[in-house]
Amino acid sequence: MTAKEIAPRGRHAPPLEVRKERQRRRLFSAASAVFARLGYAEATAEAIAREAGMSKATFYEHFDNKEDCIVALFDASSRAVLAGMREAAKLPSDDPYVRYRAAIAAFLEALAAFPDESQTLLVEIIGAGPAAMERRDRVFAAFARFIDETNATDAATGAVPRLASPEDAFAIVGAAVELASRQLRVGRPAELSALAPVIERLIYGLLEAAVAPAAA
Repeated sequence: MTAKEIAPRGRHAPPLEVRKERQRRRLFSAASAVFARLGYAEATAEAIAREAGMSKATFYEHFDNKEDCIVALFDASSRAVLAGMREAAKLPSDDPYVRYRAAIAAFLEALAAFPDESQTLLVEIIGAGPAAMERRDRVFAAFARFIDETNATDAATGAVPRLASPEDAFAIVGAAVELASRQLRVGRPAELSALAPVIERLIYGLLEAAVAPAAA
């Protein structure tokens, strides 16, 4: 459904909860476009409602303010990205590196497919206030746990080394996020997919370092 489509009314109208969910999706799509185009500081509830083809009153039926909106959008977008990575990591392969490669590709493909949402997820959220930053830290910790738990499972079978510490997983998340954020901001490299081998090398380097002998 596009932002300008109007739901049927009267006896043909969908149930209230369905209409509310459609409204919320339209508002998320509109908010992503507005945040990406104007930046968080210049975005307004009125601009988001107008982009969605709705009244400002409808916006406030769903969100308290623009910070509440960006936090909700961040939650929904990050859940979708992490779900895609988890699904990719289930690829039926005895080679964990094949599964890691699939998870990296899922991460980058999701960002590339939804550039406005990605701009919000990685860039605009930083300037959206303390509540947004707290949520950002919590979500990125969930990504790090996914990496650490996946590695622990594979390391238990002897397929790969165990990461040296949980901070290694955070280092992978931080590097991947910053690389993707830079690409979205300045367009380098030209395609997000070009970051895949860079992120792979970071992961493989940390795994190799975990079994390297300590310096004398």
